[in-house]
Amino acid sequence: MLPLIYHPVYSDFPLPEGHRYPLQKYRLLFERLQTLALPVRFHQPAPATREVIDAIHDPNYVSQLLEGHLPLVKMRRIGFPWSRALITRSLTSLGGTTLMVDHALRSGFAIHLTGGYHHAHYDFGSGFCLFNDLMIAARHALTQPGVDKVMIIDCDVHHGDGTAALAANHPDIMTFSVHCEKNFPSRKPPSDLDLPLPKGTQDQDYLDAFLPLLDLALAQHRPDMVIYDAGVDVHQDDALGYLSLSANGIYQRDVGVLSRCAYNDIPVAAVIGGGYHDDQHHLVPLHEQLIQAAINAFPATISPLEVS
Repeated sequence: MLPLIYHPVYSDFPLPEGHRYPLQKYRLLFERLQTLALPVRFHQPAPATREVIDAIHDPNYVSQLLEGHLPLVKMRRIGFPWSRALITRSLTSLGGTTLMVDHALRSGFAIHLTGGYHHAHYDFGSGFCLFNDLMIAARHALTQPGVDKVMIIDCDVHHGDGTAALAANHPDIMTFSVHCEKNFPSRKPPSDLDLPLPKGTQDQDYLDAFLPLLDLALAQHRPDMVIYDAGVDVHQDDALGYLSLSANGIYQRDVGVLSRCAYNDIPVAAVIGGGYHDDQHHLVPLHEQLIQAAINAFPATISPLEVS
């Protein structure tokens, strides 16, 4: 069975009326997947420990955030009002991040039904990101036997600035960001490999630019594990995107990433990443495609006895 990591708390913290963050898409995706006859199994995480977070972030920043003492200007940069429920949600999500890695190393592939908080830096959060789960996933993977190099492939429409900055002094973590060149954040520290694309880029131009570069990166760096941010905010109707991929283009992107990793026997831990729409139901089929792409690319994760 394909491991999917989820907890109901992912869609459970208070936000002001009209807030742009698509809080309910995680619940809607989970409910949709439960109605489908797919070879998947859900796993519920426990909250992450301070030790896991402090290994990536400034302990003083972590303490201020966890205890509700972070200055208001820094909370505004994150984009959420502080609440105990927000902290519970964040810690549980980070616990899901490490659980995702564990399952991916056992099965070859696993998906976290949240994640992609790549704007979180060492001592500040930004853009709806408190803690950088991609870096926490990479560091956790590197503590496991047989994992000496991790590649973070970030296909969210926004540049992975926090991840790039945090990984700059980690030669065992290779960062690859594919993003819209004219979009948040304004300052983009260099990843190991950046592919900035112009506004309005459509399916074929995106795939023609990305997939050959991915082939080169995998051949050159030979990672023992891939952390994949499969953001769907590259979609043509996304509220915060500015690229113009169709649903099929996003599916072909996901298949392109996952099939290459499967061919090279590289385990993949994937997060669903960004996606913004006033009607969050519109985001569900776009994220759902990642599960179908994984089932097609990683059939070895599914026991023949479990398929009807």
